[in-house]
Amino acid sequence: MKTDERNKFAIKSFLGEYLDLKKDKDNELATVDSIRKGVEFKGANLWILIFAIFMASLGLNVNSTAVIIGAMLISPLMGPIMGVGLSVGLNDFELMKRSLKSFLITTAFSVTTATIFFLLAPIAGSQSELLARTSPTIYDVFIALFGGLAGVVALSTKEKGNVIPGVAIATALMPPLCTAGYGLASGNLIYFLGAFYLYFINSVFISLATFLGVRVMHFQRKEFVDKTREKTVRKYIVLIVVLTMCPAVYLTFGIIKSTFYEAAANRFINEQLGFDNTQVLDKKISFKEVRDIAFRTEKSLLKSVTLFDVYEGEKLGAGKKSYAISFTLQDDEKTLTDKQIDKIMNKLMGTYKHQLGAEIR
Repeated sequence: MKTDERNKFAIKSFLGEYLDLKKDKDNELATVDSIRKGVEFKGANLWILIFAIFMASLGLNVNSTAVIIGAMLISPLMGPIMGVGLSVGLNDFELMKRSLKSFLITTAFSVTTATIFFLLAPIAGSQSELLARTSPTIYDVFIALFGGLAGVVALSTKEKGNVIPGVAIATALMPPLCTAGYGLASGNLIYFLGAFYLYFINSVFISLATFLGVRVMHFQRKEFVDKTREKTVRKYIVLIVVLTMCPAVYLTFGIIKSTFYEAAANRFINEQLGFDNTQVLDKKISFKEVRDIAFRTEKSLLKSVTLFDVYEGEKLGAGKKSYAISFTLQDDEKTLTDKQIDKIMNKLMGTYKHQLGAEIR
């Protein structure tokens, strides 16, 4: 019995030594002040956001991941979102009003800027970076939650480090706003709603993570001399939280349901359609398009493209079909190596993914 107690004490001491947040915790007022300063969006902050949105929109338009990441690094979008979570944790209604106001202003300016860009710029079709921001998954929810937790913990430590830029990249708040602008500019309501849906979910869960961090680290709540006013403030805060979280919970449940459905569909495809180079495509895409893209991609060694199976069914999802295709590669002068064949096939599959949005099985 004594041995068990010693083991428990040793484990507790070990965890306490390595996981205790209080050791590195900065002055609480300094942390709160740092988040408060990031809430305000006037003058330089707003111009930086506008330029960052232009950069991100350009990156999405030319399908450049590097440009998009650069835009996210300089974007100050995280401030108002973390401010909302902090205000709930501190019971600070004034901070909540300022944060929500700034959040709405930044959202409106961001979508407007992106819409103007895509109206004026030559749009090069729906690139893969754009399409990736039109349908949230359960992974986006977890990234926002854990990213937000990392952000609030980093801000509360003495050595702030470079965590916040990393969180901004991981949670990807800017690309969905730019994609929403693209949806408005191109008249595609599905893109607009999907992208805004992703932005909303990310924002809610970053705020939730900030609130959880503030409560776990026991930040001091705002005290009111007038207890009646305190009750009123709490009622308003609870009302706003409920109005925000109810749609967020509903939407998250939809994402989880969709994730399970997609997993079941993928299992079906892998089990029932286990041919090499099976492609799941939009129903509107013809085999001729698939074949023409193949010959444009590999002009010298590709001799034929043969379709040997087509499948359409509910398991694939609405508006989808699968093609099972064989490719004949031949060099008249020498035998192709496995490495050469793999390189050509990877190039073909990558082209199908980018140009047709194909899922390769």
